[in-house]
Amino acid sequence: MKEGGWMAEYIKIPRERVGVLIGHEGETKRLLEKKCNVKLNISSDGSISIISPEEDGLREWKALHIVKAIGRGFNPRHALVLLGDNYVLSIINIYELSNGKEARVRRIRARVIGEGGKAKTTIETLTKTRISVYGKTISIIGKEEDVEAAERGIEMLIDGARHATVYKFLERTEFGARS
Repeated sequence: MKEGGWMAEYIKIPRERVGVLIGHEGETKRLLEKKCNVKLNISSDGSISIISPEEDGLREWKALHIVKAIGRGFNPRHALVLLGDNYVLSIINIYELSNGKEARVRRIRARVIGEGGKAKTTIETLTKTRISVYGKTISIIGKEEDVEAAERGIEMLIDGARHATVYKFLERTEFGARS
């Protein structure tokens, strides 16, 4: 959407993530604005507008995805890797997958996180991705092919596969052979 010769994107993130997006004394906000050549207007309710010169839609798009990642629970340092080529953000809506059943959402979250965070950490290690389980979503940051492998492993867990089966699958995939 145009705004005075500039392009603008609008997004809303959870209120409790606004402070993380702004950072200590505005540090994260300033860094993102500088790296992406955008202006962030952030409201305390989580409404954000990302404004950039028309001719640089890619930087605006990257800023939008970095803001989404921070909103979905990622540390800003991890979200900023989305500035790199071939890095993507994938968001899986587990609320939709659970047909709106809160007990199923909790079960999916628990299976993906695992005891003491072991399942999440193992999938991250095997796929060289970062995973955030936040609210009713599971989000993944990494290189495109790595994110696809992590998504497949998470889908297997959601479908009821044993953790060991998922780990073996990820180790055997083309991705695992590259490690």
